[in-house]
Amino acid sequence: MNAQCKSIVLTGSEPTLECSIVEQPELQPGEVLVEILCCTICGSDLHTFQGTRTTPCPTILGHEMVGRVVDIHPEYPTVDFLERPVKVGDRITWSVAVSCKDCEYCRRGLTQKCSRLFKYGHQKLTDANYLSGGLASHCHLAKGTTLFKVPESLPDLIASPANCATATVMAAFRLAGDVKNRSVLILGAGMLGVTASAVAHSKGAESIFITDIDASRLKRSLEFGANHTLLVKKEQPLHAEIQHLTQGRGVDFVFDMTGVPEVIESGLEATAIGGTMILVGSVYPARPVQFPAEKIVRRLIRLEGIHNYIDFDLANALNFLERHQKTYPFHRLCEQTFSLEDVSAAFAESANRRSYRVAVLPNLEA
Repeated sequence: MNAQCKSIVLTGSEPTLECSIVEQPELQPGEVLVEILCCTICGSDLHTFQGTRTTPCPTILGHEMVGRVVDIHPEYPTVDFLERPVKVGDRITWSVAVSCKDCEYCRRGLTQKCSRLFKYGHQKLTDANYLSGGLASHCHLAKGTTLFKVPESLPDLIASPANCATATVMAAFRLAGDVKNRSVLILGAGMLGVTASAVAHSKGAESIFITDIDASRLKRSLEFGANHTLLVKKEQPLHAEIQHLTQGRGVDFVFDMTGVPEVIESGLEATAIGGTMILVGSVYPARPVQFPAEKIVRRLIRLEGIHNYIDFDLANALNFLERHQKTYPFHRLCEQTFSLEDVSAAFAESANRRSYRVAVLPNLEA
């Protein structure tokens, strides 16, 4: 009889969460079984749990994770993104999405939009894969998953958000281009925002403005390279303050991490002639953004959206965290840890704005 694995399943009905005990899967060629060491709760996990975001059920939430390899199919050579052999005992993370590499989207480099996409933490459980999320003792990695060895110096609590938050930020900066000696505005000072501030600072941005409705988060962002913090107030338009601070010029790059239409509109108003705006946070239903197209045309504004990332971005994310984990206090972004049995409490803490990330450690005793 195989060893047993435990998971917390989102049922889509009442009760919302159920503990499931299953047998360790028999691996097919190209598959890997990983023992979960750490799973951090992403905003999309929280929104799904709260019912403001839909996903096929039953499922196992959690896609920001780090694990240790416990089983590999013996007939299939397994390597990571850098072509390094992967063996039992290695600490790894992996891309949130598995793509076919052959459909039209994959051939265009949009692997995160593969027509046959498999996405960890978002999949409906099946007989073939009933361990596809991070809120479990183990995760069953499908064939074609891109693996990444986690640098030895990188703690689990810092490495875990790499395969969503950090990699998504790296994808946004890849789209934006060179920010050296340029001005950057980051809308939202949550996990994505402070990470973006650190990335902009590390890339030599001349000035980094960051906004939020929470003064404590703005204060924390100063530790991540921000030069100017702006508390969002309804009575004072954000773009007016930006224009004042930049002598009417505006900013070269705007990264929206909020998805809030009013914030996006104000960010567009603050974008300089020839500037670029990257939309990252618009991943939930909201009213349409209202902004005169004529302004975009006449001011030569480039507007792009990024959803998820490609493998290269996750490689850059791990490299960035390894090099800068002591330059910026990433260790302070995830200080609350919970056992697998306390997942409901973990979600409750995740909803608290004081927490950038909370972690579920399956090996932690309840």
